[in-house]
Amino acid sequence: MHEPKGRYLPLNGPRRFIGDLVHFARKVPSAPVSRLMDLSVVFEARARHPYRPSWACLFMKAYALVGAQYTPLRRSYLEFPWPRLYEHPWMNCALAIEREYQGEDGVFVGIFRAPEHQTLVQLQQALSWYKNEHLEKVGFYRQALRFSRVPTPVRRMFWWVTLNMSGYKRCKRFGTFGLSSYGNLGAENLHPISPLTTTLTYGPIDPATGQVVVKLIYDHRVLDGAYIARRLRDIEDALRGPIQDELRIDQQGTHDHIDGPPPNVEPLLKPHLPTLAPNREPSEQRVDRRP
Repeated sequence: MHEPKGRYLPLNGPRRFIGDLVHFARKVPSAPVSRLMDLSVVFEARARHPYRPSWACLFMKAYALVGAQYTPLRRSYLEFPWPRLYEHPWMNCALAIEREYQGEDGVFVGIFRAPEHQTLVQLQQALSWYKNEHLEKVGFYRQALRFSRVPTPVRRMFWWVTLNMSGYKRCKRFGTFGLSSYGNLGAENLHPISPLTTTLTYGPIDPATGQVVVKLIYDHRVLDGAYIARRLRDIEDALRGPIQDELRIDQQGTHDHIDGPPPNVEPLLKPHLPTLAPNREPSEQRVDRRP
């Protein structure tokens, strides 16, 4: 009896992107450090916030505040033309975001520049834009999809040049740190892989105790485990301190009357410049400044 055969499927854009990322991530001697955090006070403050910012935004800004204080977290290892470290003047976060593409779920990356200079509401608005805007209207997504059609050797060469020759372009295009989590799905990523110096991840947050396991995966060529362990403590302090304070201030401020999710607003391109950091208008009223 003739047995039915399966079928071959071409790799789509998101799968090619992940393939390139894994190719370069496996070259990084990374190691994870974890810490059990008590975020019960943050849990309560977030629940009363009119926008209820995503936990990704809270962790992103907390880590960015720590990175603004401790410069080694903003460093990257470059190989060419000689091994050296590059130190970026601010933090850039590369957040993994799941979007549907051609009928299948795929991983895209949203770049948040200088989260330490943005409010939680601004970060949440940008996240909503990354999650809900049409794929072709998001510059990073559009470029990634088009670039995925380039032959593999050319793509890999571009990745290698960006990661190893120009520290500024590396941090601008790929970020200074990554953020990825399955916590909202009740799962935990044991060891995320990334070509970046550090990647932050967290598991499910216990609604009864507010406890959560937070991991920071680091490039051992740039940082050491004891240093990372101390910075995890600082991240917890930032969440329980400045982040909680901002959540409580927003409860008493101009956002009290707001119901529903925040509007989709394109991320700030240069939030580290004071003249560009004030409140922004909706994306449809702004000049198109796609990256």
